[in-house]
Amino acid sequence: MTPAELLHDFARTRASLDGAEVTYWWTGDVHSWSPDEPYQRVFGFEGLNVARLEADEETGGYRMLSREAAFYLDPTTREILETWQEKPVVHVWNAPANLRLRPFPVPRTELGAQVCFSMEIPLAYPSPLPVADYPLNSASDTYKALELFQFFAPAEALAGDAPSVPATMSWMRMSPWLPWMEQAQRPGGLAFHCRGTKLGSYDEVPERTRAYIAARHPEFARAPEKWTEPNESSWTYFRRLNPR
Repeated sequence: MTPAELLHDFARTRASLDGAEVTYWWTGDVHSWSPDEPYQRVFGFEGLNVARLEADEETGGYRMLSREAAFYLDPTTREILETWQEKPVVHVWNAPANLRLRPFPVPRTELGAQVCFSMEIPLAYPSPLPVADYPLNSASDTYKALELFQFFAPAEALAGDAPSVPATMSWMRMSPWLPWMEQAQRPGGLAFHCRGTKLGSYDEVPERTRAYIAARHPEFARAPEKWTEPNESSWTYFRRLNPR
């Protein structure tokens, strides 16, 4: 398949070619790791992304406009946390969380009746939270993380011409300690391990989660109307809440 054909099928899996809003919902856990310490499950994690595609005539690909919200949970009760070790929890409110999709050879693996698209995204850039300004919240002046995505779609659905196909996904992320955890330069970090699905609509998001969003940031129930830059992250959002 050509890069354009691969991107066409990936775009149908990740979103919808007709510009309709698509909601992905996921759930999982967050584990801590640190040298000479046992791995620990410190949080549950649940989130969603609401996205829509528009054609990018400049590249022949797409622009994905999205917002995403995600919440740290008690690892046992799965209730949304407001504090952790007497510190206020700062949940994920990333708006925008946009993505340019240019034609490229998207890794595609045939798995019998399923097709898997995978994306490996290593990140390394100057931290929005310099250690000199945020000594309790930042592990380094360089932000480093690794995001690993897999999207699974039925091969039979991809053989058709529908603008959107059913899909499930898995996601893993290796990251530094979260800024609000106040771990300073302690060695180690976090591993996120989640799985999720493309929903029929935002109304299929669990009621508890929809109510939490509606009470705090109801705009996260919809994708953005216009492309804006730059993207928000947990680190830039924390900086906005705690300017220096």
